[in-house]
Amino acid sequence: MSSPSAAESFPAHTSAGSQIFTTVLSQGPLTRSEVARRAGLSAAAVTKAVRPLIEAGYLVEDVDEDARPALGRPANLVRVDGGRALFIGVKVTGDKIIGVLTDLCCRILVARYVPLAARDPKAVLGSAAELVRELLIEADGLGVRVAGLGMAVSGDVDRAEGVVRYSPFLEWRDVPLAELAAMTTGLPVTVDNDVRALTVAEQWFGAGVGLSGFALVTVGAGIGCGLVVHGKVVAGAHGVAGEIGHVAVDPAGPRCHCGNRGCVEAIASDDAIVRQVRAATGVQVADAVETAGLAHDGVAGAREVYARAGDAIGRGIATVANLLGPERVIISGEGLAAYDLFADHIRDAFATAAFGSAARCDVQTRPLPFDEWARGAAATAIQSFIRSDANQHLRGAAMTQPA
Repeated sequence: MSSPSAAESFPAHTSAGSQIFTTVLSQGPLTRSEVARRAGLSAAAVTKAVRPLIEAGYLVEDVDEDARPALGRPANLVRVDGGRALFIGVKVTGDKIIGVLTDLCCRILVARYVPLAARDPKAVLGSAAELVRELLIEADGLGVRVAGLGMAVSGDVDRAEGVVRYSPFLEWRDVPLAELAAMTTGLPVTVDNDVRALTVAEQWFGAGVGLSGFALVTVGAGIGCGLVVHGKVVAGAHGVAGEIGHVAVDPAGPRCHCGNRGCVEAIASDDAIVRQVRAATGVQVADAVETAGLAHDGVAGAREVYARAGDAIGRGIATVANLLGPERVIISGEGLAAYDLFADHIRDAFATAAFGSAARCDVQTRPLPFDEWARGAAATAIQSFIRSDANQHLRGAAMTQPA
């Protein structure tokens, strides 16, 4: 593996500087006056923060002839130079690892997949290191350094400590993944829950840009939910905020792997749907693709399973809307391939269970190519690089990115 160069400190030395850069990154190009308005800061604070970022090459000024003020010279648009630094994002699933190389604007430049022969931490780290090695070679060819590595894993992940507390799909408990990956790759490493990582990407680069509060609900192998409240991704005191998959919507429903009955995930995850379709039809379907095929063919019992799944998801989303009142709920995930089978049931259950004005919440669907999970991991690495309140781990030790 190519040896990464020494870590470079991001030249936004205050929280205001990080906020200004993040505003331009997610909403730019913008004039300085517009940056000040959107960030809620003074023009002087923006000018002070922008200068070192321009000098270091992270921001670029372009003249916008159409944005001429009433008097004086044309206003300049400030934008991020996406090619100034590169990042690697890695998503670990139960059977493969997806890796992407992105620029500073989180645009995917290269994507790679490797199969996972075993799920123990040593095997996963070995495969991930090989994938990172390939992506570092790609970065060398572009002549730009890689500034950080983000890793996304399902389950209970403590980002501050860089530890996977519990991942049911990998059968991991208390694995110090960030420290181990930093030692293996030599890169600054950020580890987070996969849905929260995807939420960061949506907040900064996707359907959540500019929103103070939204929820991202993922449907597929599991049912996940990432939350943004007052502009911040919420992890909760114990790192498990947003576990919509374990909201009980049917006390008499099937038992969940968490030990409870009638959780949304026990009714609407891919595996749960496969089990229920087998029981309802007597057909030994192999996976979610075959169950959707039966339902689309009108096989008795299969469509009813999807109806129950849609009802469970809709009730789960309504719970989020009732508690937090987000401006938008984004439904995504690989399970959207069968969305037509339960979309009406999601909407009906949401409308029934949402209280009052919570029912006016904007509910959108967003396709999720699997590369996007790894892109979410890269987004957390970008976040750690530019913000002093995000956690990353450096080679051989855990530390917070300097302000």
